[in-house]
Amino acid sequence: MRASNHRTYLTRRRALSAVGAVALALALGACGSSDPLASSPSGSSGAEAGALVVGSQQYYSNEIVAELYAQSLEHAGFTVTREYQIGQREVYMDQVTSGKIDVFPEYSGNLLQYLDKSVTATDPAEVLTALRKALPSGLSALEPAAATDQDSFNVTQATADQYGLKTIADLSKLPQPVKIAGNSELAKRPYGPDGLKATYGVQAEISPVEDGGGPLTVKALKDGTVPVADLYSASPAIASEGFVTLEDPKHLVLPQNIVPLTSAKVDEKAQAAIDAVDAKLTTAALVELNRKSVDEKASSADLAKAWLADQGIVPAS
Repeated sequence: MRASNHRTYLTRRRALSAVGAVALALALGACGSSDPLASSPSGSSGAEAGALVVGSQQYYSNEIVAELYAQSLEHAGFTVTREYQIGQREVYMDQVTSGKIDVFPEYSGNLLQYLDKSVTATDPAEVLTALRKALPSGLSALEPAAATDQDSFNVTQATADQYGLKTIADLSKLPQPVKIAGNSELAKRPYGPDGLKATYGVQAEISPVEDGGGPLTVKALKDGTVPVADLYSASPAIASEGFVTLEDPKHLVLPQNIVPLTSAKVDEKAQAAIDAVDAKLTTAALVELNRKSVDEKASSADLAKAWLADQGIVPAS
């Protein structure tokens, strides 16, 4: 449910042709060297063994995290192909499960509910455990970041004051059904109208704004077009516009820690490069990266490069 118009950064690396590989092996053999392909796992070439595809959702913040992973992997010696802005979970999961994408920044609670609609876990650790059990064969969820970026229901301070709104349950004080600005997918999410009705007794309908909590959604809330908006918790607009995020005491929205979803091609060395990022990625850090993206129009590549250098993960250049 996340969207953005940020530019996609793509890199491609040509695989070594069979003729070239044989010629190289023969040439080195004539000089007394061993076959350079012999030590590669599963008989693959060194180029293939060190090549990974990193993907992102159609959401600017998700692309930033993907780029953090990509640059850290490149520093560790991997060749990275970037496939960014490829849609929402209903679209990209097929590419992940089919092995076309090797690394994807996901959100723990949302991914778990996508895979298992009967989930009862609410604690972050429980969610991660359940997620790992629910993953299709061949996929792994690495250690999550402390950073979360989860769906949240927000109102203006004026609306909160007028109706005495503090929790999601308080939305029942508004004229029913409550109009909520958000991507159209929200209508089918567990925390959409059905979930709001079952958990909090709130009748709601979605006013589609297809920018993943972006400027159009913010404007709809700020201008009073809708009384409520679904914004992601790491959105810098929540603080800059003074919006009130309603509390969720019944855990309608599960914890959504950033968690790397990886294929079997991601070995221990690659995992270490990704873990280095998530070990230092906090919610505050993500909010600041998002702010620079929105306010300063900085690219994901530039933001990642500067942040990784600041954290000592990749040397400054």
